[in-house]
Amino acid sequence: MRSAPKNLLTDVAGLKVGNADDATLKSGVSLILCDEPAVASVHVMGGAPGTRETDLLAPEQTVDTIDAVVLSGGSAFGLDAAGGVASALAAAGRGFAVA
Repeated sequence: MRSAPKNLLTDVAGLKVGNADDATLKSGVSLILCDEPAVASVHVMGGAPGTRETDLLAPEQTVDTIDAVVLSGGSAFGLDAAGGVASALAAAGRGFAVA
């Protein structure tokens, strides 16, 4: 039985949301994991955003769906968190297949 909606991302069926942080490092990461591949789009804003793979979501590119979204701090540690997610997805047979 589902709990009452709380107007949060965790209310969306088919999504799992997790978070980890390191207070000493002052960095953290949130992960949105889709139960099934999902269509996605992105709009990058700001003066110096740190992104990874967002250009692949443009309509003319080869990526049609995503399996996860990583939201992290802009530090090198935060951006590197996406590598761990990509490795875990690959190990589970998910994500964009590369040769």
